[in-house]
Amino acid sequence: MAIKLIALDLDGTTINNDRVISRRNREALEKASEQGVKVVIATGRPFSALPEDVFEMKGVRYVLTSNGAAITDLEKGETIYRNCLSADTVERAVALLKSCSYVIEGFVGGNAYIAKDYYDKVKRTGKSFRDVSYILSTRRPVEDIYGFILEHREEIENINVNFENIEEKPAMRERLLLLPNATITSSFKHNLEIGGATTSKAEALRKMREIFGIESREIMAVGDSPNDIAMLREAGLPVAVANAEDEVKEAAEYIAPSNHDDGVADAVERFVLKI
Repeated sequence: MAIKLIALDLDGTTINNDRVISRRNREALEKASEQGVKVVIATGRPFSALPEDVFEMKGVRYVLTSNGAAITDLEKGETIYRNCLSADTVERAVALLKSCSYVIEGFVGGNAYIAKDYYDKVKRTGKSFRDVSYILSTRRPVEDIYGFILEHREEIENINVNFENIEEKPAMRERLLLLPNATITSSFKHNLEIGGATTSKAEALRKMREIFGIESREIMAVGDSPNDIAMLREAGLPVAVANAEDEVKEAAEYIAPSNHDDGVADAVERFVLKI
């Protein structure tokens, strides 16, 4: 079957190490779009953190954000799908996380919020175990992150737990897995992400299938991190880039070059454009 939809992770996949979509990737995707192939962005980022490259690329109408907790129709400028955490799960997660000292973020309404004291510290010192410019440009500071999350308990897309010491991550993952009606995944080595009971890029991709009236075997998905695995399994042609984690590569049928070597373009040219 011909590929009718391309689902793309951003960080570590479509975006290169310079944090941009390369010219070759852009041209390959725009050519695919011109041929009638749907190009869908599927990212762990909230909507407000999408790079300008996404909006400038021709043919991209739908974006799946916060690991599939929301789908936005860029043409209509509206969110057409939400799959948030339950209020009970949010309350239980906050009760657990308040006993720890990790950097916590809450995704609400397409925006990412973080504790003001941490945000101000990063701004003042210019130092963090994460990308400083990314934090300052995409996170909104609030005085009490836990209080803010509880205040918005009915509309939390994602709770992001960041580890300065990643050796603490496995133990916390086991604790988070005990939360009821939650999915636990990761998009970077330093984080864990808490989503709703059925929240995933795969579930949001199924919604895309309904909208377009296509089958799983007509989808190519490309990713690099654990939060992409469900999406790859939903696709007829799962692709991992060379820099992907081993468990992601195991879910793929094709290993493309790395994100910095235009792996997305390689897969699109090979399987969609046939050049």
